[in-house]
Amino acid sequence: MLCHVMTDLIITSAANARLKSLTALRRRRTREETGTTLIEGYDELSLALDAGVLPRTIYYCPELMLEPVVQQDVVRRVAARGVETVQLGRVAFEKVAYREGPDGFLAVVDSVVRSCADLTVGPAPLALLCQGVEKPGNLGAMLRTADAAGVEAVIAADPVTDWGNPNLVRASKGTVFSVPVASDSTEATLAWLRDNGIALVATTPDTDLDYTDVDYTGPVAISVGAEKYGLTGEVLAAADYKVRIPMVGRANSLNVATSAAIVLYEAVRQRRAAGGTEGPGL
Repeated sequence: MLCHVMTDLIITSAANARLKSLTALRRRRTREETGTTLIEGYDELSLALDAGVLPRTIYYCPELMLEPVVQQDVVRRVAARGVETVQLGRVAFEKVAYREGPDGFLAVVDSVVRSCADLTVGPAPLALLCQGVEKPGNLGAMLRTADAAGVEAVIAADPVTDWGNPNLVRASKGTVFSVPVASDSTEATLAWLRDNGIALVATTPDTDLDYTDVDYTGPVAISVGAEKYGLTGEVLAAADYKVRIPMVGRANSLNVATSAAIVLYEAVRQRRAAGGTEGPGL
C-alpha cells in the first residue's frame, strides 16, 4: 500500500503548465537565468540534503518509488522545514524526469555558483583542476572520485559545462553538493593555486616522469584537460611537475575521469603511508 504525505499540490496532467519550468531547467541558459537546477533520484537527493542543501521544491511520485513507505520520509523531512512539496501522477512525473527508469524524486535547488576566491582549504590540501572538460558525465565521475578521496576542492577552469547540468548532477550521484567546487578562468585558477602555495601536477603524455614518482603529501593540485586536446600550454607551463600514466596497450589515451582517479589515489596512498589523514577504504 502506498503511504501518502501531506502535500501542497497534486498534479496528474502531463500538460500542466508548471511542468514546463522543470523541463526548461535542462537548458543551461535557463539554469543561469534562474540560479537553479535539478536533482533527480532518491540517493542523489538524500546526499544533497545531508550536505546541507535545502530544495526550493520537491516533486515526488509514490507510484515510482522503490520503497515508498520509507522513502517518503524525505518528503516529510523537507516539508517540515518549509519546503514546497508537489505530488505528481506517474505520467506527469515521467514527462519531467530526465533519466530512464525514474524513482519518483525530483527537486529544484539553487545552483552551485562559486569562484576560486570562494574556496577555503586547509594547510595541505589535495585539489583537482579540470580544464575545459566537456562531458558532464566525466566531470560527474571525477566528483565521485574526489568525494571518495577526500579532495578539498575541484575547480573547473574555462568550463564548457556548468556544475548544475542535470547529467553532471546525476553522474556525480549528488556529490557536486558535498565536494567544494568552483568555476573560474584558467588565469584566475593558476593565480589561486600560487596564492595558496599549492603545487601543480599536470597530466600529459609528453613527459618522461611517471605519476608515481612525484611527492603528493604536501599542498598539491592534480590537473587534467579536455577530452580531445588535454591541458593547454598555459597550464603545462605553470606546472611544477608534468606526469604521465604509463601505457603499454594500443590505445594512446585514457578516459579523463579514469586518469584523474589513478593519480588522485596515488596521492591518497602516499598521504596514508606518510601518516597523514586516513583516507577511504578501497
